Amino acid sequence: MKQFLRGATILWVVFRYGLDALVLDSFQKPWLRIASRILSIGRKLDAPRGQRLREALERLGPIFVKFGQVLSTRRDLLPPDVADELARLQDRVPPFHPDIAIATIERAFRRPVDEVFASFDRTPVASASIAQVHFATLRDRNGTLRDVAVKVLRPGMLPVIEKDLSLMRMMAGWVENLSADGKRLKPREVVAEFDNYLHDELDLVREAANAAQLRRNMQGLDLVLIPEIFWDFCHPEVMVMQRMNGVPISQMDRLREAGVDIPKLARDGVTIFFTQVFRDGFFHADMHPGNIQVSLEPATFGRYISLDFGIVGTLTEVDKEYLAQNFVAFFRRDYKRVAELHIESGWVPPETRANDLESAIRAVCEPYFDRPLKEISLGMVLMRLFQTSRRFHVEIQPQLVLLQKTLLNIEGLGRELDPDLDLWSTAKPFLEKWMLEQMGPQRLWRELRAEAPHYAKLIPELPRLMYDALRQRPADHQAHVLRELLDAQKRTNRLLQSIIYGGVGFVLGLLAMQLFMRIRVF
Repeated sequence: MKQFLRGATILWVVFRYGLDALVLDSFQKPWLRIASRILSIGRKLDAPRGQRLREALERLGPIFVKFGQVLSTRRDLLPPDVADELARLQDRVPPFHPDIAIATIERAFRRPVDEVFASFDRTPVASASIAQVHFATLRDRNGTLRDVAVKVLRPGMLPVIEKDLSLMRMMAGWVENLSADGKRLKPREVVAEFDNYLHDELDLVREAANAAQLRRNMQGLDLVLIPEIFWDFCHPEVMVMQRMNGVPISQMDRLREAGVDIPKLARDGVTIFFTQVFRDGFFHADMHPGNIQVSLEPATFGRYISLDFGIVGTLTEVDKEYLAQNFVAFFRRDYKRVAELHIESGWVPPETRANDLESAIRAVCEPYFDRPLKEISLGMVLMRLFQTSRRFHVEIQPQLVLLQKTLLNIEGLGRELDPDLDLWSTAKPFLEKWMLEQMGPQRLWRELRAEAPHYAKLIPELPRLMYDALRQRPADHQAHVLRELLDAQKRTNRLLQSIIYGGVGFVLGLLAMQLFMRIRVF
């Protein structure tokens, strides 16, 4: 019943703001345009289409606002007027009343707001779908007065999100049961992943922990600034962090006037993304322009400032290695290796012919190499790869959905910063270096060093463990084990002898060849 009511509400908002007319007007068929005119009778739709779409998404709630934020980064896919209006969703969602924010703070810390902060600005500086931000000052543990940003959760978010997620689960079930591609797309698992991320975003302590982790990971890179968290002032509904002073990355003219190297900024963004994904396996997954600023302070001039850490993505070592090998193979145009990786990972059925998959991937990707970012679209590449995946029954990996979303955001951001950016040549050296570190002697040494304490404890215990194991076994079984050990030792000795004799023979052969060549020349 709740899903039905929510579905009815969505349809009413679509009709109320004329979104049906927007869709019908986008088609070229005359009869569809006539249908749009008929449906518009009796409705006042004077507002621009972009404004109506933005207001409808705001009315529908946080999940739809998130969708609008993702769309706003893809100006290559949207008309300029719609993209400009959706950009307001990045940090200009209508704020809730300051009295509600103050009441939330006082409930969280159980004292008046004037006792928590030395000063508190009642006017919010940013308002998003999940929370809004106020500037304040407080005294830290050392008594120093610090400028801070106070993030306060919107009231009543959980019931709204639960209704939308319930509707999404129901629709995912329909897709899985009724669609031929349902099981391959794994819609229920994708919704479950989305569910986890949204519930994590409603806990500001978890967001603070994400920020602290990213701050540690990025400290040595000197390309991005992440605010310090004041843990004494963090609560599931309130988060206090260092106030960051920067210019929103969407204000390109202001950045150019200040002398910021925009092409370098674009390259740095690619480096930050690939570092977080492949080195750390822990990446900022909500990288729309409302969450990114650029520092103009002399000490940190030209560095990114990253904000809003409610949604982060994580990758396992297996995911990282698989993805890195895929990217490197793509950059080298080794499509056969890409096909083999898909088969090895189990993403396609094992009976798939590697040659056929290789040919299909080559047809999708080859036209896009050696082109600047302004002439390619990762969104179009992903769409064509998706069509190819249907043919070969590729299974969708839910844990990579956030990565795909973030990659599209990065492309949209890069397109705004530097349309001439060569994404492939910028990323290729980084990934090749990372692969060398993962598969070369450096990784062996790191793993040995990490396991050294365990080995140091285990090695002295080995004789006793072997003695105990032999004592606990029956005599005939001991004899059998000993015979196997002796046979294994003999085989090892024979192998070592063969290697030694082969090595000596190889060296003697080289010497004989050198001697023969000298005699012949002489």
